[in-house]
Amino acid sequence: MWYLVSGIVILGIIAAITGFFDNRRRRSSACNETEATDHTAVPAECCGRHEVCERDSLLTAASKTIEYYDDEELDVYRGTEPDRYNKTEVEEFREVLYTLREAEVAGWLRSLQLRGVNLPEELKDEALLIMEEQRNAL
Repeated sequence: MWYLVSGIVILGIIAAITGFFDNRRRRSSACNETEATDHTAVPAECCGRHEVCERDSLLTAASKTIEYYDDEELDVYRGTEPDRYNKTEVEEFREVLYTLREAEVAGWLRSLQLRGVNLPEELKDEALLIMEEQRNAL
């Protein structure tokens, strides 16, 4: 009986250790395997300890450099509250959002934040859904 219980415990420990290292490897490779384009750059250092790589995080503006995604016309909305946009202005943002590749959406939102341009309230769910799909695809 003790052999059976100790065997199950040992197998559980081995499975936990294997799972830990597999998750760590996957997180690290998610940061390094993204394609680098002229708009997005893969971070030089990625520790692999993040739940999501820093390049997708809107809370950590790792770079203070503002990148434009062919959207300079949106700078006129700097300081506008998210619920104050009219339908025409929302469509300008929507046009830019849907011409981006999925991998560029997080960088574009970070760029808007750094420029002081608020995303219209109507588009926040759409943009976050696109980012979530991109993260799940990794």
